[in-house]
Amino acid sequence: MEFKRLEKNITDMLREEQLKLGYRSETVRLYYPLKSLNLFLKTNLDEEEMYAALRAFCIDVEKRLGNVEISYRGDRFCLMIPPAGVDYVHALYEKPEDMGKAEFLSDFIRTIEKHGCTLKDLKEQFYKYSGKVHEEMISNGEFDHLFYFEDGVPDDYRYCIKAEGAHMTYHRFTPEDYAEL
Repeated sequence: MEFKRLEKNITDMLREEQLKLGYRSETVRLYYPLKSLNLFLKTNLDEEEMYAALRAFCIDVEKRLGNVEISYRGDRFCLMIPPAGVDYVHALYEKPEDMGKAEFLSDFIRTIEKHGCTLKDLKEQFYKYSGKVHEEMISNGEFDHLFYFEDGVPDDYRYCIKAEGAHMTYHRFTPEDYAEL
């Protein structure tokens, strides 16, 4: 079973949290629906089978993320990342050779957090990193705009944007989770 996509998502989520809230060496809980985990692992497991697969995942990532703990209730899983895993992700972006990995996300978050941020400001951030940007108006009641990098560089997430008065909010989805919306 291939665990790289799930590990990458965990490190991406931890990095996003650190950019938004700041770095603290503490336990972080990440919650995933069974459907998303099956997409990451390219499986079609039920709850008990997924729990077993995630136990194998925990062994696989222990040297990097520490002693990850898993729990679940129904089809909702919790991965509890210990401080060692949070520290590992923080250190990834402190090495000079890795500094550029989260530049887009860092710039994007700094831009969207500003009071008075406009759609034009956000577009500029995307086009600063690539000329291959997909942008689309959506009207599903939850989001107004969709942006993503067509070639997956610098990342392959789908950024759903909502204008709320004088500020913007966003949610990041994997391509597969976005397709499920």
